[in-house]
Amino acid sequence: MTVPFLEIRSLTMRFGGLTAVDGLSFQVEHGAIHGLIGPNGAGKTTTFNIISGFYRPTAGQVRLRGEEISGLHMHEVARRGVVRTFQHSTLFAELTAMENAIVGTHMSFRPNIFAAIIGWDAEDRRGARARAEEALDFFGLLPLAGERAGDLSHGHQRALGMVVAMAAHPDIVLLDEPFTGMNPEETKRMMELMLKLRNSGVTILIVEHDMHAIMGLCDQITVMNFGRLLAEGTPKEVRTNLEVIEAYLGGARHVA
Repeated sequence: MTVPFLEIRSLTMRFGGLTAVDGLSFQVEHGAIHGLIGPNGAGKTTTFNIISGFYRPTAGQVRLRGEEISGLHMHEVARRGVVRTFQHSTLFAELTAMENAIVGTHMSFRPNIFAAIIGWDAEDRRGARARAEEALDFFGLLPLAGERAGDLSHGHQRALGMVVAMAAHPDIVLLDEPFTGMNPEETKRMMELMLKLRNSGVTILIVEHDMHAIMGLCDQITVMNFGRLLAEGTPKEVRTNLEVIEAYLGGARHVA
């Protein structure tokens, strides 16, 4: 029997009397782009927070390659290859694109103050910079390596966020609304970058409200509503699901 790459089992998260996630179960295949969608308040971000280790679930499990990771601290989850990006930019605006990318390498090249003082960390520094350059080049941002992150265009800033994530050598990236605020050209470019990332062997789980992007990118889609699983399937199956149309997409004219 094949062990699922990422498995969410009967996940529940309660905050006092509020149940944000209610018995949610789904699986993400290795090498897939998997969408997690639903109306505002459906529990998508809470689910991301549990998977990434920000929250400990009230009940249920998150399993990566058969190992339970729910309840681990965020840095422990990240070391197992699960890297999270956020809806709002978490870049260091005053640092250059290269410096931001180097920050993303800290899981592989962990800083040591004593080693830095006596100069024993030169090899690690070279390794971190090489990894950062590789990630910048992968996303086409190497020519902008010396630019301040705060001076980059919105599209380039979002791409730099993915550079930082890739620099951590992830096995799976959780992308929280990566297309927010993008114009059509920036969205098209970001979709191309995600496909390139997937084709490099990285699994992607994405929360997004841009249905054009979701339907054009995802292999499988899980739909949440009121913290529960509403539907799942291929983009075509989800697009034509009447419950999804009613609960999330707002009518058939939006799913064509």
